[in-house]
Amino acid sequence: MNTLAALRSALRSLSANKLRSVLTMLGIIIGVGAVIAMIAVGRGATERVQEQMKGLGSNIMLVLPGGVTAGGVRLGAQTGQGLTEEDAVAIAREIPEVQVAAPSLRTGAQVVLGNTNWSTSILGTTNDYLEAREWPLASGRLFEAAEMQGSAKVAVIGQTVAQQLFGDADPLDQVIRVKKVPVTIVGILAKKGQNAGGQDQDDVIVVPLGTYRNRIQGGAGGKLRRVSSISVKVQEGQDMKVAEEGIKELLRQRLKVQPGAEDPFTVRNLTEILQAQEASSRVMTLLLAAVAGISLVIGGIGIMNIMLVSVTERTREIGLRMAVGARGRDILAQFLIEAVTLSLVGGAIGVVLGGVATWAIGSFAGWRVDLSVSAIVLAVGFSAFVGVFFGFYPARRAARMLPIQALRYE
Repeated sequence: MNTLAALRSALRSLSANKLRSVLTMLGIIIGVGAVIAMIAVGRGATERVQEQMKGLGSNIMLVLPGGVTAGGVRLGAQTGQGLTEEDAVAIAREIPEVQVAAPSLRTGAQVVLGNTNWSTSILGTTNDYLEAREWPLASGRLFEAAEMQGSAKVAVIGQTVAQQLFGDADPLDQVIRVKKVPVTIVGILAKKGQNAGGQDQDDVIVVPLGTYRNRIQGGAGGKLRRVSSISVKVQEGQDMKVAEEGIKELLRQRLKVQPGAEDPFTVRNLTEILQAQEASSRVMTLLLAAVAGISLVIGGIGIMNIMLVSVTERTREIGLRMAVGARGRDILAQFLIEAVTLSLVGGAIGVVLGGVATWAIGSFAGWRVDLSVSAIVLAVGFSAFVGVFFGFYPARRAARMLPIQALRYE
């Protein structure tokens, strides 16, 4: 019996017991579908984190004023000794691993253009902030040195602000009012997307730090030199931990922190946080795929069970085939092909089920999914392996029967 004849015989045998064959394939169908869907969900989550890392910028840290403790009560962030522009300059100058250090201040405000207004975030900073965040311009230019020093009324806007205020019109050289202060738009930022917290990073207006402090925020006194955060970008190839320890030691010296005392600032390694999230997503993907793979193993056990029943039911048929010249390897091939056919047909149905499940998860649950060809090949390949592995014992048992005993079986 050649392979084609064995395949036809296997299909006839399976079609003769349609309901039993479908129930046998059910474990394989569910297993393959679950593996495909879970891998798609896991890959989607990993890609989402990678996009957040790309949007954040590489090798970036955030220095924030830390909380203090008073009377045993922790007061939270921004309540301790503040950071200043001079601290940012010192970090960029004295820490060799640091590429740029950008001080910034942020607030929310209503911006007005004619009869149109929009509530957005106002960020006062330097050009180094855009370099640290790896945030290029879509059009226009950055702030000039004279504009930075003279607190010029200029701004660079994000894509969301441009769309909300101007629609399809060109915002460059247009004047908008920010807290009743007229500012001229000199640049438009490239699209950045959402951050790790789900906030729209493109919903922002960037102005020079001096403009923010002197014209938008206002006020007087020494606090004018303070900033709410310092964004630090470490040079490519440099050790983030070394840079972080250098920044902490420098700020302790500048803020005159006593040995053993609590630091009045916090250094957050944002890249490490997102990398940890990415690693967690990958581990979760593997766990979900492993759990789904259990269904394939259970389906394989079901195939072995049904094949053993089939061998018992067809003992006289096996004896007749051997009596007319069939060899043991022919019987082995016949039953092995039946088991693999069950697995592959179940795998094909499982691929369709997995694709539908992936689409449903992406459409109705709103999750990010990524259905890959490699996941489909892996699931179908594993289902075929399950068919061979769990079908070999029943097929071998049928092939080792003695013809005379098989013919006398009732």
